[in-house]
Amino acid sequence: MSNSAIAIRYAKALLAIAEENKQVNVCGDELATVAGLFKREDLLRLLLDSPTLAWTKKTAILSDVVATLNLSEQLVKFLQLLLAKGRISYLPQIEANYKRFADELSGVIRAKITAANKLDKERVEKIRKGLEQQTGKTVVLSVEHNKALIGGLRAEMAGRLFDGSVSTQLKRIADTLTKG
Repeated sequence: MSNSAIAIRYAKALLAIAEENKQVNVCGDELATVAGLFKREDLLRLLLDSPTLAWTKKTAILSDVVATLNLSEQLVKFLQLLLAKGRISYLPQIEANYKRFADELSGVIRAKITAANKLDKERVEKIRKGLEQQTGKTVVLSVEHNKALIGGLRAEMAGRLFDGSVSTQLKRIADTLTKG
């Protein structure tokens, strides 16, 4: 996913408004809901982004969506601005950037752990606490399973990948043997 300057600018602006109104989490949840809807409903996204559809029809569609989802006034105005400026297609990128900036603001880091085998809750908690000690921030973990790793773990956090999987170690050994 591209982090365009446009999406970053809109995400920062929305975060500033939400922070001013002390609704960072509420706004983030609502934004995620709308972005999820746009991801699931291609027709909705295509209609609102279409240059050939009349402006009045676009605003009517957006009004129906907003009413159905019961969104806050600040997010309604934000979505109307995106529609007016022809930036509604940036919504998924704006949502991803908003989440990242809101996490930075609240001292949260999101990490993804991939393991070859299913990890029990105690092990996941130990990993989370270890990452929190390393970073000094609150860590939100998502855990996935991938048998292709053979063994070990792969952790992705703050754009960095820490790979301790057996499959990667085997690839390194193979590369070393091939190169001589």
